Order: sequence, then C-alpha cells, then structure tokens
Amino acid sequence: MKILISADMEGATGVTWPADVLPGTPQWERCRPMFTSDVNAAVLGFFDGGADDVLINEAHWSMRNLLLERLDERAQMLTGKHKSLSMVEGIQHGDVDAIAFVGYHTGAGAAGVLAHTYLANSITGVWLNGARASEGLLNAHVAAEYGVPVVLVTGDDLTCADAEAYAPDARKVAVKDHVSRYAAVCRTPARTARDIRAAAEEATRLAGRAAPVDGGPFTVDIEFDAEHLSDAATVVPGVARTGERRVSYTSSTMYEGIRTFKAVTTIVSSAVEEQYG
Repeated sequence: MKILISADMEGATGVTWPADVLPGTPQWERCRPMFTSDVNAAVLGFFDGGADDVLINEAHWSMRNLLLERLDERAQMLTGKHKSLSMVEGIQHGDVDAIAFVGYHTGAGAAGVLAHTYLANSITGVWLNGARASEGLLNAHVAAEYGVPVVLVTGDDLTCADAEAYAPDARKVAVKDHVSRYAAVCRTPARTARDIRAAAEEATRLAGRAAPVDGGPFTVDIEFDAEHLSDAATVVPGVARTGERRVSYTSSTMYEGIRTFKAVTTIVSSAVEEQYG
C-alpha cells in the first residue's frame, strides 16, 4: 500500500498569518517544526495502519519547507518546484493507493485561515463547473482521474467542512478553529500530532485504487483583484476573458485543467507589481 501526502502549510498547526508561511522569516522558521510534526504524524499513522510506502510531496510556496531530518525514516519526500502536477505530483504513476491533504486551507474568497487558491492574493475567486473551488477540490478531481481516493484532510475547521463536498468519506482533523483570515484558536502540536496520527491510521482502511473517474469537461472560472491580470491570463491558450476581472477556460480532463491553472497563476503572478498589485 502506497500513500501520497500532499503537504501544504497554511493549514498547519499554529499557523495564522502570512509571516508564518513566508520562507525566510523568523516566524516561518518557528512554524516549520509544527508543519513537520503534522506531516510526520500522518506518516506514522499510515504506517500504523499498514502502509508499505509513504511519499510526501512538498506543496507549499518554495516547496522546501519541511524538515527532512525530523521525518520518520521509512518515509520519502519529494521537495522542490517545477513539477508537472504541482501539489499532487506523483499521483500519475499508477502506484498510489490513497492521497492525504495535510495542512490544507479554504479557497480564495471564502472564510478560512489564510484562505486562497494558489496565489496568496490577486485571485479573489475560483469556480469549477460553477462550484467555488479550493485547492482541495481541484486536486481531488485530479486524484479521481487516477482512481485515487482522498482519505485524510487536515487544516482549520472550515477546511474540514469544505472537504465534506469533495471527500465525504475521508477522515478530517481540525488543528485550529477559524476566527478570521489571520486568527485562529489553535490546538497544541502534541495534541494535533495525536489526533492526526489516529486519523491517518483509520484512513488507511479507505485506501485502494478504484476505477478512474472521467468527470469532464471541466470549466474553470477565475476572478482577479485587478483588471490587468485578466488580460495577462489570456496569454495562456484557451483562456478567454468573460468580464472585466474574470477569465474562463474549459479542459476535457482535470489533468489538463490543473496544468492550465498552474500556467495562468504563473503568468498572472509575473504581472503583479509590489505596491499596486
């Protein structure tokens, strides 16, 4: 049994504001061990439940945040940027039996601690076939195309509620309760480690590849906080403006849909100026 962990940081234990997740800040250094603790707890739980192989895919920002030296030695970690499937890289090889979303968060425009979708700001909303889309929802559709179930989701309480829509059977662990985008009532690392480990052990019972789901076509609508960003996004083939600050595109598969989304966000981020956005 092979488990893939997609590890993001905004939904990690103790994380509540931008400096906690921005590489190079003192707060980021402080929060890296707590992020690593969450991920390692999931690793331990999956091995407790009978997993043979656990691969962690670093999915936050520089994708170089976790402390490898603090992880269980049975795990392996994929770290670094420029991966074909970004947050769910590794799922496409046909050997993954389940995926876990650890440290996830709600989507752009929604309530939630550090809520966003790929870009911290700039994007104010994303919709997939008309439904507001978090990173979890987008990535779950990619996983479904490979027949891989989402078995565990951790983050704030609103992230767990969001996951009910795309992974109703998955185990959920709230490591903090949302107060505002930059505030939360947080559990201690010792408590969240216990909770995540126990949930991961239970989640292994849900592992097992299923028939791939062909859910397409997928129409993705993206809303930006500035007009010039929608214009910049149309550099990507197939992306068209649908409003002053909105664009849309349709893909036959979510594999292509997430790759196009990655291209759009890369182009848009290069069009953002430091002070004016």
